[in-house]
Amino acid sequence: MASMQKRLQKELLALQNDPPPGMTLNEKSVQNTITQWIVDMEGAPGTLYEGEKFQLLFKFSSRYPFDSPQVSPAIVVLFFLTLKAVAVQDLTLSVISGKKHYI
Repeated sequence: MASMQKRLQKELLALQNDPPPGMTLNEKSVQNTITQWIVDMEGAPGTLYEGEKFQLLFKFSSRYPFDSPQVSPAIVVLFFLTLKAVAVQDLTLSVISGKKHYI
């Protein structure tokens, strides 16, 4: 559990200090627990999602990063559900742009 919390704290700080364009971490969502984050996202210009706003709920298990986080609404991130050990920032960049930023 300590490694999960350490990893989440590192990723949380990265999102707070250098969020990807079009992505905002809902600070209230992490005040009481580090295992649930709400991320507000805007669709990237020039894509089908341009002008759209999304709110994703990330739920992290005690086995994170070895188990993928549960992300809702799942339809937006269906492709990413099988990924292991991918940073949250990379996942949100991929969803925003429709490209794989973690490769």
